[in-house]
Amino acid sequence: MNDQIAIPCVVMRGGTSRGPFFLARDLPADPGARDAVLLSVMGGGHDLGIDGIGGGNAVINKVAIIGPGSVPGADVDYLFAQVRVREGIVDTSPNCGNMLAAVGPFAIEAGLVAASTDRTHVRIHNVNTGKLIDATIATPGGRVTYEGEARIDGVPGTAAPVELSFPNAAGARTGRLLPTGRAVDRIDGIEVSCIDAAMPVMLVRAADLGFSGRETPSDFTDSRFRARLERLRIEAGRLMGFPNPGAMVIPKPVLIAPASEATLNVRYFMPHDCHSALAVTGAVAIATACVTQGTIAAEMVGALAPPLPITLGHPSGKLVVRLEPGPVARVQRTARRIFEGHVFARRAHLPQSVLAA
Repeated sequence: MNDQIAIPCVVMRGGTSRGPFFLARDLPADPGARDAVLLSVMGGGHDLGIDGIGGGNAVINKVAIIGPGSVPGADVDYLFAQVRVREGIVDTSPNCGNMLAAVGPFAIEAGLVAASTDRTHVRIHNVNTGKLIDATIATPGGRVTYEGEARIDGVPGTAAPVELSFPNAAGARTGRLLPTGRAVDRIDGIEVSCIDAAMPVMLVRAADLGFSGRETPSDFTDSRFRARLERLRIEAGRLMGFPNPGAMVIPKPVLIAPASEATLNVRYFMPHDCHSALAVTGAVAIATACVTQGTIAAEMVGALAPPLPITLGHPSGKLVVRLEPGPVARVQRTARRIFEGHVFARRAHLPQSVLAA
């Protein structure tokens, strides 16, 4: 008997993230068995995922699982998994908007959605949050193209644009834009705003923690700061109604600061490492906070109302969220297909239920 199991896999970059894409039919339906497979292929149990295709940073330890749409109006289902290789944990509590950028191209090329001429619209059901997101993919001549003139900060070169539209993003996980019922909460003497729009986040003024908001990710390695931020995050998660936020990657903590060339400067954590750029879903939440009366973000930027662009400065440049009445949040990303073939899971890592299938 072969001691490894081959699983069809496509590695894609979506926005500023990268990871394997699987068809749901190629993975176990049981969540526990599925997660065991994902940990095996990603290299769980090691900081660098050295025994798999994961890496030493959260932005490349992401997995997308795609299947036919299971709710009315959806073309495809998209289940996102954040694999915490160090701890050996698979977390499906959040969505990922950067990986989302590659879902449409993957679905078209996998035959789940028929391509139109010029541009193809794909309605994606994010299984994690139950929300629907619209993606517009460049398909000249009825084929996906990855070449184009769109540029996003955090990725070299240019590529074909992927337009993402998030309608009614509020309450993605908790059912409420302000999960605590307040625009501002005080935790351990620090004011925070807890927002749930596409992604649950905890916003805190960078200055209140001794930062400017212009730091690089490597400036956030101090263990005392990390421990304090984690205490704030866990308590914010508890106030937002999450039963065990210490074992989850949500809410995501975000440092915000005034900016001269953007609406805000932000430093986004995932939840322990600072993102080298910015999560799309996190950007939607931050932008929404900017137009939500009473939040520390709204206080920082002044009176704003849609339609308008919200420009967020991050370590690699800027990300623009276009807020429109509806409410709708629109973001432009790019994607690329990098590898296709088979990835191998070790039989020794898998439960008997997978081996017997």
